Amino acid sequence: MKKIRWGIIGCGDVTEVKSGPGFQKAEGSELAAVMRRNGALAEDYAARHGVPAWYNNADSLIEDPAVDAVYIATPPAFHKEYTLKAATARKPIYVEKPMALHYEDCREMVDACRKYEVPLFVAYYRRALPKFLAILDIIKSGEIGDVRCVHVNMCKPSSQDEINPESLPWRVLPVVSGGGYFMDLGSHTFDLLDFYFGPVREVRGFSSNQGGYYPAEDIVTGSWVFESGVHGTGTWCFTAGESLDQVTVFGSRGSIRFSVFEFEPIRVTVPRSDGSEIITREVTYSIPEHAQQPLIQTVVRELLGETGACPSTGESGLRSAWVLDALK
Repeated sequence: MKKIRWGIIGCGDVTEVKSGPGFQKAEGSELAAVMRRNGALAEDYAARHGVPAWYNNADSLIEDPAVDAVYIATPPAFHKEYTLKAATARKPIYVEKPMALHYEDCREMVDACRKYEVPLFVAYYRRALPKFLAILDIIKSGEIGDVRCVHVNMCKPSSQDEINPESLPWRVLPVVSGGGYFMDLGSHTFDLLDFYFGPVREVRGFSSNQGGYYPAEDIVTGSWVFESGVHGTGTWCFTAGESLDQVTVFGSRGSIRFSVFEFEPIRVTVPRSDGSEIITREVTYSIPEHAQQPLIQTVVRELLGETGACPSTGESGLRSAWVLDALK
């Protein structure tokens, strides 16, 4: 059986468990090379994960004839640069989220891949996880009726690193990440909402830096309307005194509540048929060892020409980037 041989640009923390092993364990896939600017760290990663080749230069990995497709796992500031290079080399690309610093960067990436006829996938891996597929099934089943609106509420306290100007994480530095935690975490949420309800037609938002701990926004509020007619509202606050991660989908008969980042059960609330009582049931789900492996498997199957297609593409990632830019 033919295999897709992958090269990773940026074999950092996210690739240790979430994604890297998924390229080795997915059927029809193997990891052929890794790259990191610090060659010693790339060599160490290759040795620990049984990867044949390592580089400290992205161009060398992209040009390696043993690499069929490229996974870009760097911070967002470098996504466009490496995507354009891989596209020019006519190698399929799987890029981390958020897709790039800004919507226009994402548009350039999509256009380049279209020009060179190269598939572009984005690592919004929740589209393939059992939990979020179960939510999609509930929505489609009509159990909660016609979907009317969705509300997102995410709050978390600041960490010590985030309030120390000497140790700011890259995720709160806009020149590296494109924004703050809203870009990093909110991007997953909006990709899911796009997956469930389709593209957003109109969006309005407000963003501020209330804590003043770092250059990026630390609170975003907004409202939007999907082309399907569903309305949405949300607040993301990253200097709150407590943590909350909840999405509520309200339908004409009931509701679904779930978290985007926690492993809590899905809660479905509907009235009895006679309206006498409200019933809440919990839906559990399996949790893969390597979170990105199910989505990676869909990418590999598509590249091999097998049945099915990856549900997270450059086009869907572009839509989420447009919403993120409009809100912040």
